[in-house]
Amino acid sequence: MEAQGKVFRFADNVDTDVIIPARYLNSSDPAELAKHCMEDIDPEFVTRMQPGDIIVAGRNFGCGSSREHAPIAIKACGVSCVIAETFARIFYRNAINIGLPIIECAEASREIRGGDEVRINFDSGEITDCTTGKVYQGQAFPPFMQELISAGGLVNYINRQA
Repeated sequence: MEAQGKVFRFADNVDTDVIIPARYLNSSDPAELAKHCMEDIDPEFVTRMQPGDIIVAGRNFGCGSSREHAPIAIKACGVSCVIAETFARIFYRNAINIGLPIIECAEASREIRGGDEVRINFDSGEITDCTTGKVYQGQAFPPFMQELISAGGLVNYINRQA
């Protein structure tokens, strides 16, 4: 499993309130949430990003409230992966549960720049900055988590097993 896209860069401590502002939580429709993804931190994010693009952020991505709406909004707007130095634990779990690939890699988080083209191999955890040619070793997903992500999340995975 691989992803490739242009990077949108964010700093440390991107919380769920800026990923999807609370004023939009009256909807659980992924398409509606996607329209407002990252709106309070980058008002033009959804108009500039293309399906498959990648978010690279610093430490503690997804901190704040435990709303599942945050990874749903990111996935629904077409982001193929989030790379960060670290993730808030509840965001990490919610992302895997809904099938949003995320990878922790401190070096990539610090060095990859906005606008770079990046390719990620989820089997190996290898992150290649196609713009600079530098290769980083991220945390690969165990096979079970790869199956969850491939299925589109935990519910889809369970439904396939039935």
